[in-house]
Amino acid sequence: MRPDPQPTDLQESFQALVEEHKKILYKVCNSYCRDRDSREDLAQEIMFQLWRSYGKFDGRCRFSTWMYRIALNVAISFYRGESTRTLHVTSCDQHLLEAADETENQPENVRLLYQYIETLDPLNKALILLYLDENSYREIADVLGITETNVATKIGRLKSKMKQELNS
Repeated sequence: MRPDPQPTDLQESFQALVEEHKKILYKVCNSYCRDRDSREDLAQEIMFQLWRSYGKFDGRCRFSTWMYRIALNVAISFYRGESTRTLHVTSCDQHLLEAADETENQPENVRLLYQYIETLDPLNKALILLYLDENSYREIADVLGITETNVATKIGRLKSKMKQELNS
């Protein structure tokens, strides 16, 4: 357990931890949003929720695990709302052009991986993100609120499905 810090200390420790683990924020935002404005909106919402919850962070798990849990929960909620907004606001042609433009400079294998991840439902998208970030099954289970066995099963299925789709 960490001691109760003063407000300035709290903000400084929060900023230092977020800076240390900012790649989590980038990965989650890039995986759940294709256009820049949506990514920025999602990043702001995640930061707001992280700060709002930081006083409750008790150190029983690693900060990165806690940050992933919040970021993915916010992203999944945001994704559901964004899917509805995008359907009504952006034409399919515009969306495809933006996505194609952003993936143009990536290596072929990375581009294919992102394309595959885009097809996944929010839970599997979160699962694969955590797995690719080399989190243990225990950490993934803690973040997603499922059992380690369920994590192992889902990852095995995702790997098989991805191999099958990429080899056909």
